[in-house]
Amino acid sequence: MKKTTFLLAVIAIFVIVNFSFAQKVIIPLTDTVQLEDTYTIIWNGSSIAYRFVSEKWERAANYDYQFSVMQKRYENQWKSVKTLHRMHPDYDGKAGQRDQTMYFELTYHLRNDSVICDLNSSLGKGKGNSDKEFRKQSIEFKVENLSKFAPYDHIRITQEYKYEQGLLQETVLLFKLKDGKEIPFMKNDEKAYFYLKGKLDKAPTLFKE
Repeated sequence: MKKTTFLLAVIAIFVIVNFSFAQKVIIPLTDTVQLEDTYTIIWNGSSIAYRFVSEKWERAANYDYQFSVMQKRYENQWKSVKTLHRMHPDYDGKAGQRDQTMYFELTYHLRNDSVICDLNSSLGKGKGNSDKEFRKQSIEFKVENLSKFAPYDHIRITQEYKYEQGLLQETVLLFKLKDGKEIPFMKNDEKAYFYLKGKLDKAPTLFKE
């Protein structure tokens, strides 16, 4: 009887946790599979982490991660799914699960000859700005559903798309906003290469005997 009660409690907790997580995920508003209707770029990269300690940035190697992004660009709108994996064996789990998936939707429009954007994501909503070729842009948002004791409550993402080099360089800054003052917590310096749709003349790899 005790085993049955314990099992039911575990199942109940599992359902509650997964239901809570599902409520936070932004689901794209479409019921069709989209493959050929947009310009798609696949990003593959890694991130080096730093923690702000005693007024300076210190390496936090156990928070490094590898990541990939599937970025679908429509006319003045981007939809991206980012998946990351923290590979360090000493990762302590304080930044969430070792494997995470996030969704970002950016809608761009012109204001006084400047390109600005509205962000809707699985982490929160925010604003950003960019040049007209989307080479340099900055996005900032308040993170939703965080504990008031969390060491950060905002994220700023600064990006530089070096298209001719097939390269994206990005800094993800986590900070707390208190009385109008920014208190840095962590940052991740990301570097990624992009891959476009194409074809191969032959199999790219061979089994080695």
